[in-house]
Amino acid sequence: MLTDLWLGEGGVAEVIGKASGASPQEVADGAVFGTPTGRFTTPDEVADLTLFLASDRAANIAGADMTIDGGFITTV
Repeated sequence: MLTDLWLGEGGVAEVIGKASGASPQEVADGAVFGTPTGRFTTPDEVADLTLFLASDRAANIAGADMTIDGGFITTV
């Protein structure tokens, strides 16, 4: 997800970059390379799904897993 945990100072991309000799941007780009959307999920996208699931419009959704990963996981 597009947060400081991944992309901020001291985040995953920076730590992996230092260990591998890559820049944080290269690490981030590699993390989403090959996914259908080619980008990280935004916090707003997660919030939108949460609001939908909490609404009456989703009243009959039960026992479902929702994955917001831009197609990173390719199985159903």
